[in-house]
Amino acid sequence: MRTAEFDFTLPLELIAQSPADARDGSRLLVLERRTGLVKHRRFRDVLDLFGPGDVLVLNNSRVLRARLRGRKPSSGGEVELLLVEEIGVNDWWTLLRPGKRVRPGTEIQLCTNTGGPSTLHAIVQEKNAEGHCRVRFSGTPNILAELEAHGEIPLPPYIGRAAGAGDDTRYQTVFARSAGSVAAPTAGLHFTSEVLAELRARGVHIHFVTLHVGLGTFAPVKADHLDDHVMHEERFELPSDTADAINAAQREGRRVIAVGTTTVRVLESAAAVSTLNSQLSTQRGRTRIFIHPPYHFRIVDALLTNFHLPQSTLLMLVSAFAAPGELRGRELILAAYAEAVRERYRFFSYGDAMLIL
Repeated sequence: MRTAEFDFTLPLELIAQSPADARDGSRLLVLERRTGLVKHRRFRDVLDLFGPGDVLVLNNSRVLRARLRGRKPSSGGEVELLLVEEIGVNDWWTLLRPGKRVRPGTEIQLCTNTGGPSTLHAIVQEKNAEGHCRVRFSGTPNILAELEAHGEIPLPPYIGRAAGAGDDTRYQTVFARSAGSVAAPTAGLHFTSEVLAELRARGVHIHFVTLHVGLGTFAPVKADHLDDHVMHEERFELPSDTADAINAAQREGRRVIAVGTTTVRVLESAAAVSTLNSQLSTQRGRTRIFIHPPYHFRIVDALLTNFHLPQSTLLMLVSAFAAPGELRGRELILAAYAEAVRERYRFFSYGDAMLIL
């Protein structure tokens, strides 16, 4: 399939610039895969759409304060750094802006959150073919310990404002635990502690995986054909209690509901390497799985997700899920997106939700 086939027109005013007043106050578009029927609900309706015995799996990765700001001592020019992947202590792949003229050996003095100069520095070590810069930090035993004072929440570029104090909370799920993501697993942002407690009270089994969101999730597809796109690796973990709960659900014919495309990628990656009687087991590793039509899903029965960017790997994944093993899922999803545009749904990270059943 061609990347251009996953394009759609989105009015700019429908790109959510801030979260809903309440986490669970978003709208919910429900798509029934078998019929293509679309229903318009509210997010709290998941309390009625999920039932006893369902296994709800969420990504508990915590977003790093991964955006750093600094200046070049040589020129005074301002530089923005986005931490992307840790190679070792104080050794990171980053995205620099502006980055075209940055060369190995370039020194950057970091700034604190108040804008003042810091004792921390970054030296560009190398630059790869994609324009990403490997930098080494100095002035601290570990840059991760300095992010509270020097970093900010890395809101995506389609949110046309700087991160504020409220984003520290709202661009983080209420169940976030393990820090490592440079973008939020946004489908989980809609859940409150109260909604999760009510789901448990109604017999829904809630479990977690971890996938640290990086370039594999949000890097654009530059290839003309999907088969030519190579995903970046992302770290994931499937704990034993989650694997056991999913195995039991599959034996007993109960649903496994994934919250977010990152959760889907963990579960399907784990299923692809499971060898013990086709049962999931504890796993920790890296994945570069790229799910697009046609794809046969082994684990996930329903998917709660947000609305995704045109021509993105996330849109391709939900298109695959809309019609497993077929190509027509793209048409189902784009038709549902067109309906969402007509109904003025809010799109992307801080936008509304979609449930595919």
